[in-house]
Amino acid sequence: MKRLIFIFSFLLLISFNLCAQIRGSEIAVMVQPDHASWNYRLGENAIFKVTVLKEGCPLPQAKVDIEAGPVMYPDVKQKDVVLRDGTTTWKASMKTAGFYRLKVVAHIGNKTHEGLCTVGFAPETLQPTDNCPADFDQFWTKTYQEASQYPLDAHRRLLPERCTDRVTVYEVSFNGINSGSRIYGILCIPTAFKEPRPALLRVPGAGVRPYQGDIYMADRGAITLEIGVHGIPVTMQQQVYDDLLHGALNGYWEANLDNLYQMPYRRIFIGALRAVDYLTQLPEWDGKTLGVTGSSQGGMLSLVCGALHPKVSFIGAVHAAMCDHTASLHGKACGWPHYFYGQKNPDSKKVVNSGYFDGVNFARRLKVPCWISFGYNDEVVPPNTTYATYNVIKSMKTLSVYQETGHYWFQEQWDEWEEWIAKELKL
Repeated sequence: MKRLIFIFSFLLLISFNLCAQIRGSEIAVMVQPDHASWNYRLGENAIFKVTVLKEGCPLPQAKVDIEAGPVMYPDVKQKDVVLRDGTTTWKASMKTAGFYRLKVVAHIGNKTHEGLCTVGFAPETLQPTDNCPADFDQFWTKTYQEASQYPLDAHRRLLPERCTDRVTVYEVSFNGINSGSRIYGILCIPTAFKEPRPALLRVPGAGVRPYQGDIYMADRGAITLEIGVHGIPVTMQQQVYDDLLHGALNGYWEANLDNLYQMPYRRIFIGALRAVDYLTQLPEWDGKTLGVTGSSQGGMLSLVCGALHPKVSFIGAVHAAMCDHTASLHGKACGWPHYFYGQKNPDSKKVVNSGYFDGVNFARRLKVPCWISFGYNDEVVPPNTTYATYNVIKSMKTLSVYQETGHYWFQEQWDEWEEWIAKELKL
């Protein structure tokens, strides 16, 4: 009898799992360029093929809306276009270097389905706008030196539930820009190796969240530190971070831009540099190899650390945000958080101050190897800002573009990033 009950329960569980799986949609909107590279010469025609598919086949009489033009500045908007055979083509060209985006939204029943394709015209020639304050180097050198006068006063707390037989995991904290500004993070120390190890700092994207720590790279042999940047512990319940994001930390990325010394990123950038300091003082560090990596806001923080800290030996930046802030004042797409987008008369003080927090100005000062990756379809970090930033880097650099991605990773991109990092760490 017990055996029958077990079998019935097992079959019921399988049935529930099968029924609970929902994956994908029968409708797909495909927008494809005619160049596999997604790149074109100036004046060359890019031909997009647009297809609305149902169950993998073109859907006759599909109705779509079309938005097209330079990224963030579409100059064509058409509504309720009927694709008689479920397909059409679109031709576009640009006379100046940049990116052209075609967005197609299909209306099927009471639902909408979107397709997107962004192509580059001579992106290898793109240059960012000039927005570097004359005292940029002096400002950051002085700010970092002043912060360095405060002892790190580091503390660590063992997290036994996260430890493995090869990695010991701690929540750590130390002083950031001053003795009242703490940086919290998750430190992972590989214990399966006796000799000193290389180190990797993982810096966060925008937002407020807890962190788990990079146990994977630690298991492979690197000391890893994953930090938060808001001066709060990184092991609390998710609800705490949600409340902060919608409350006290809501919109922190654009707060006080008119006050250079109160702008949150002054504290955040220095906090990342102090995290490097913390790693260099660990007795387990090999004293030679220390990388910094992150995506979006973390991509920007990687640029900052690589440019300003002498102990950083390489960086990996993925769809780096906060690059080319003033591009929109010249009619071009600007980097997140799009400070001046759509503004005809922006605050002049904010424009000047934005230069101190512009990834382009840090990228120009890089002297270490860099891995730079992004996607053309990114609607948060426009591809012209990341490409222009890459173009001004003078150190050894690797460009890895995954054109179809937006503000997310493909698995292949993630795998390539991990292997490049592991190679630089000599794991």
